[in-house]
Amino acid sequence: MPDIRHRVVISAPLESVYQAVSTSEGISGWWTRDGVQGESVEGSQLEFYFAGPDPSAVMEVTRLDPEGFVQWNCIDGPDEWIGTRQSFDLSRQGGDTVVLFTHADWRSSSEFMAHCSARWAYFLFSLKSLVESGKGTPFPEDLKF
Repeated sequence: MPDIRHRVVISAPLESVYQAVSTSEGISGWWTRDGVQGESVEGSQLEFYFAGPDPSAVMEVTRLDPEGFVQWNCIDGPDEWIGTRQSFDLSRQGGDTVVLFTHADWRSSSEFMAHCSARWAYFLFSLKSLVESGKGTPFPEDLKF
């Protein structure tokens, strides 16, 4: 099964990056301002809204480790996302934090997967901007391409 993988270095402590990827408030600052609903605790669900009254994706929070790991399983959303896993593996590198992002277990490589890979790369740079400068570019403020 193909995976999307991206690596981004963020000039900030791991704890700051962890907060940005593990809390609803943090995620709203880099992925979608339209809404993140739910409590980010293991076993719970997070709903992500993008320009509509219904959630565009629903993730089950499967792992939260403050030492540097967050994982979600997609349980509702685009058909090609259902059953996939998204993870943020964080590690320290000097005073920086390395984010190894994986969107795993796609059923097949497709044009939609390529689109999502580009969008994830964009939003990971939004995460970097949020943590380093305090200002991300989440949807709907994102660059459209």
